[in-house]
Amino acid sequence: YLHKGKLMGTECKKCGEIYFPPRADCLKCMDDSFEWIEFSGKGTLNSFTTIHAAPKGFDDIAPYTIGIVDLKEGGRLLAWIGDIPKDKIKNDMFVKVVPRIFEEIPEIKLYYTIEKP
Repeated sequence: YLHKGKLMGTECKKCGEIYFPPRADCLKCMDDSFEWIEFSGKGTLNSFTTIHAAPKGFDDIAPYTIGIVDLKEGGRLLAWIGDIPKDKIKNDMFVKVVPRIFEEIPEIKLYYTIEKP
């Protein structure tokens, strides 16, 4: 979730569990009282792959590399690899997720890129 250019998640007011992406109910205690918290975007690259046979709508930008990031505050997200050369991408490397607005493709409003911290 993006609010005023900041990466946002939720924290359960009852037990303190933190979620990204944001949730409306807590998986740990089943409470529904949450508050918004800002995430730093810092994390660790859990896994990555290069897409050569892209799904419809993305075929004109293939090949592209995507990765799964374990965020420092908790939670995971999927993002495009940004400014990191392909030969330098490694699992467990420290990265920063940068939220971006995609104005060229109306179907995609928000996306994330993985950058060097």
